[in-house]
Amino acid sequence: MKRLILVRHAKSSWANPGQDDIDRPLNERGLRNAPEMARRLRERGQVPALAVSSPARRALATARLMATEFGIAEADIKIEPSLYEASVETWLRVIASLPANAGSVLMVGHNPTLTELANRLCHEPRIDNVPTCGVLCLDYDARGWKSVAASQPVDWSFDYPKRGVP
Repeated sequence: MKRLILVRHAKSSWANPGQDDIDRPLNERGLRNAPEMARRLRERGQVPALAVSSPARRALATARLMATEFGIAEADIKIEPSLYEASVETWLRVIASLPANAGSVLMVGHNPTLTELANRLCHEPRIDNVPTCGVLCLDYDARGWKSVAASQPVDWSFDYPKRGVP
């Protein structure tokens, strides 16, 4: 069994309009939402063994806040440069290359690609938008990560901060 937890980074700050996109930090809401969403996952028993993040400041901050809730050391978060401004195909390649011994992986990235990826991996019902700090948890009856992209999840859940506690 493989569990893939896809997370759109938490709400970022636009306080400095001249700041490079990759350097935008989380705003106050984002700083609250990331640990809250990790707590919701933990309460459902959906705890990752590994965290992978885009190098963007807001994505990495989201991954760090969530990893803390899961007991994953900050040093153990894998920064994957190719996830910033990535295509769905790039995401699928990164997923296929995940370590075989990792049964559950949290991956943090950006829209619009995460919404496109969510709909590629989970066909019904269609997800119109993965909002900031939205979490899609997909369970696969698979031995390795290479087969995930070509298979349907056996179970899945979708949650986001404004949805409230399910």
